[in-house]
Amino acid sequence: MILNNIVTFFRFIVVGMSNTLVDFLVFFSLITLHAPYMWAQIFGYSVGVINSYIWNRTWTFRSAGGMKKQFVRFLVVNLCSLIVTIMMLHRFSEMFPIALNKTIATMSGIAINWFGSRMWVFSEKVCCEEK
Repeated sequence: MILNNIVTFFRFIVVGMSNTLVDFLVFFSLITLHAPYMWAQIFGYSVGVINSYIWNRTWTFRSAGGMKKQFVRFLVVNLCSLIVTIMMLHRFSEMFPIALNKTIATMSGIAINWFGSRMWVFSEKVCCEEK
């Protein structure tokens, strides 16, 4: 059981790194094009969410069944994470350079997503209910 949790967390981190890479690439590309950071965050984060759902469902948590319910829950968790990251970007926009600010906001988003995904979205109860 402990080894399974470690493997699952490792997979979550790998998927998260790919999401973060996608998010950062889109975010900083849009910032370079002079897009407002709020819109850059929303768009970059949204592209990362799509990547995240696909990989976390199929590889990290190896979930089957209940796709619609899980997707709605996944969107709720990620919307909460997006709101927190936007609030942090706004709050710290004048305190830190944008790259540090984005990193701090992203770390907060990772914590919210891990606990939300593990405990609610892809929990065994949800997976087993709809098989």
